[in-house]
Amino acid sequence: MTERKPPGLPVETWVDRQIREAEERGEFRDLPGAGKPLPALDQPYDDLWWVRGKMAEERLSYLPPSLALRKEAEDALAAALAARGEREAERIIEDVNEKIRAAIRHPLEGPPLNLAPFDTAHSCASGARGTAAPDRTRRVRRTAGHRGRCRDSRISRRLASR
Repeated sequence: MTERKPPGLPVETWVDRQIREAEERGEFRDLPGAGKPLPALDQPYDDLWWVRGKMAEERLSYLPPSLALRKEAEDALAAALAARGEREAERIIEDVNEKIRAAIRHPLEGPPLNLAPFDTAHSCASGARGTAAPDRTRRVRRTAGHRGRCRDSRISRRLASR
């Protein structure tokens, strides 16, 4: 740890001395990236360059909450269809349905959610029979809440007519 700046000594002189002493001790030798060009010099300036770099380094990603919930719902459907028992599948679907209902009551940041809670009985029964259709819009019937009609059912009718 560095010592405190002595009173009466200009900050610049004190900092220069600290750097010089660290160089003499060899603390700047073998730093990662030494002798290599700076990354992303040819890209436009980004205020959050260090955040993006850290996220890439840590293999993290950020999705707006509404998109993260959509992805979680897709993953939950896949997990429910692969579940060993009907009770486990129902629990998975109910867990994601609870989050979807909460997001409908209190809208999330990001693009529109465009999700309705899944029909647990139908989802679990089709998963237990192993009759899941290859298209996500066909494998799950949405609960009534959009005047009995659902965008998913219109898409599946279009796909079926092809």
